[in-house]
Amino acid sequence: MRERMLAGDPYIADDPELAEHSLRAMDLMDAFNTTSARDPQERRRLLTELLGSLGEGTEIRPPLRVDYGGHIRIGARSFANFGLVALDVAPITIGDDVQIGTNVQLLTPTHPVDPEPRRAKWEAAAPITIGDNVWLGSGSIVLAGVTIGENTVVGAGAVVTRDLPANVVAVGNPARVIRTIEPGTA
Repeated sequence: MRERMLAGDPYIADDPELAEHSLRAMDLMDAFNTTSARDPQERRRLLTELLGSLGEGTEIRPPLRVDYGGHIRIGARSFANFGLVALDVAPITIGDDVQIGTNVQLLTPTHPVDPEPRRAKWEAAAPITIGDNVWLGSGSIVLAGVTIGENTVVGAGAVVTRDLPANVVAVGNPARVIRTIEPGTA
């Protein structure tokens, strides 16, 4: 079932294999979320065990919530403030030097609109890709299948429902581009 899920094909959410992976992630999240800020080595160790990859100099402040953890890759020197929710039913790739505000949600799962397959617990997912040097403002939500280009700024509370190009500022629900960023300007 895990291969179907990662391929973006419909899968049953409460499959026993997936449940075991989820329980492992919950144990590691619980341990990470209760670590002391005075023990950065233990935090790093737990994140390295939980996530697919964690770049050098990257910091994530607890609490952190994930589905599996192992499908998340974060580049170097990135920072996620308190309350990141990264539902990694499909891969989540976060570049280098990314800044993530408080209570940001990265949501790869999708659910059928038709009530019968939804009642039967069918789901699907699509990956999320965040480019280098992106800033996701507090409370922003990035939905399944979205790619955000490098240097882009997503305003606080924005809901990103489709791809955003590089070097723009996007705000609102749904997020829309309000200006272009010229690299090297204030």
